[in-house]
Amino acid sequence: MPTIDPPTDRDNSVSGAEKLDAEAPLAVRTNETFTKAMVLQGALAIIDRDGVDALTMRRLGQALGRDPMLLYRHVPNKAALLDGVAEIVLEQLSVDITDQDWVGQLRSVARDFRALALAHPNVVPLLVTRPLATPLGLRPPGTLRPVERILELLDRAGFDGVDALHIYRALFGFLYGHVLNELQEIVERPDETDDLLRLGLYRLPIGEFPRLRGLASALAVYDGAGELERGLDILFAGLTAESDHRDGVRG
Repeated sequence: MPTIDPPTDRDNSVSGAEKLDAEAPLAVRTNETFTKAMVLQGALAIIDRDGVDALTMRRLGQALGRDPMLLYRHVPNKAALLDGVAEIVLEQLSVDITDQDWVGQLRSVARDFRALALAHPNVVPLLVTRPLATPLGLRPPGTLRPVERILELLDRAGFDGVDALHIYRALFGFLYGHVLNELQEIVERPDETDDLLRLGLYRLPIGEFPRLRGLASALAVYDGAGELERGLDILFAGLTAESDHRDGVRG
């Protein structure tokens, strides 16, 4: 009876990527379906669950069932990965440049931005604080497209470039602050029924901070959607009044 030689180590040699492929879901076993979009969605899932600091190429590779080194075919480094995550979140922010009601359209954009922030709170630093450390021209194009479209919306509404930029800055300056304020941890003692104690305001000397302490009940009941609308009312009232004044001067 002929004997069959046992396989050599060379026959058994399998790369780390192939081993991962064998254990991975079918969706990521072939190069045809392994795309940059899959890499970014995987990164977003990790950030949503555990935060930006928990994202590493090794962990992402494990989550996708791929050798981490293969990820570099799609993103050169972690910085590019974080930029890509910001882009896929912001690409969900729709701006209708044909809307003749520019105030109504910007109000809709603000609501949508808040909704994205609440849906992806761990991504907010990538949308708000990270861009501030990067010159405008070096930011990912996907994060700038909403800005370009807002400027086009305002251009169609009759604002010149400089005025449109002022409106954009005023809107998003307010919006960034609102989102960060809404998402911050404001409760010191969640089970405490007394608002002064619940928010830790009892630590403030009453002689120095009587007004803040007196607003304990209002501070304890934070209505994010309501605060956004009130802030937008104030902002747009000022912007439309200034616009009307300039139109009157020009007329």
